[in-house]
Amino acid sequence: MNKSELIATVQNDLGADCTKAHAERTVNAVLESIKKGLKKDKMVQLVGFGTFQVKSRKARKGRNPQTGEEITIKASKTVGFKPGQALKDSVKRA
Repeated sequence: MNKSELIATVQNDLGADCTKAHAERTVNAVLESIKKGLKKDKMVQLVGFGTFQVKSRKARKGRNPQTGEEITIKASKTVGFKPGQALKDSVKRA
């Protein structure tokens, strides 16, 4: 499912009164709220769905695939997702 399919699903779930534009604003608002929560608190927990969390990666050695030369990869931050039990169970039943 891509973003436009998600918007169409949200529109359908909200019923006949919901326009595509309203569904798109709703999806975008949720995604922006998750981004803001990660910036502010470093974690967004949605009970029954899962937890988004900022994770730190240490600097490490790597290889340039074109030359084989060893390089140092800088430390960075990334976002991890740990699914909740209800999400895991719904996928098992599918």
